[in-house]
Amino acid sequence: MDALNLPAFDAKIEQRDGKHVIFDVIRRRYVALTPEEWVRQHFTHFLLEVKGYPQGLLANEIQINLNGTKKRCDTVLYRRDLTPQMIVEYKAPSVEITQAVFDQITRYNMVLKVDYLIVSNGLRHYCCRIDYARNTYYFLPDIPRYTDL
Repeated sequence: MDALNLPAFDAKIEQRDGKHVIFDVIRRRYVALTPEEWVRQHFTHFLLEVKGYPQGLLANEIQINLNGTKKRCDTVLYRRDLTPQMIVEYKAPSVEITQAVFDQITRYNMVLKVDYLIVSNGLRHYCCRIDYARNTYYFLPDIPRYTDL
């Protein structure tokens, strides 16, 4: 797998039925090791180990209903009262982060109405804060620590 612009971690990778799988600490099970999953696992460990996010408040592959269609948010951070606070969307390192990616996460936010949106392809990471009072958003210079949310 590609080197990413994220800290390395002790990835638990196995081969099952001729395919590589990686252990997801959030879902507590092995999942198919795709380029996007490689990014998700690195980013999740970055949030947990570097930024101090509580593991119990993160969830991967959260299904939402968007205009009658089932969609999946890659990672959602919940507040302690279990209302969603952040959506993270991952792309494979080979996928450029474009306006279409931001449009995708914005559609998910029409349902969840979170305060923070993050997009990452493992090489570039973007985080924006939604200002609902002013009906706008602004990009943050870095991914915030959990205590700074």
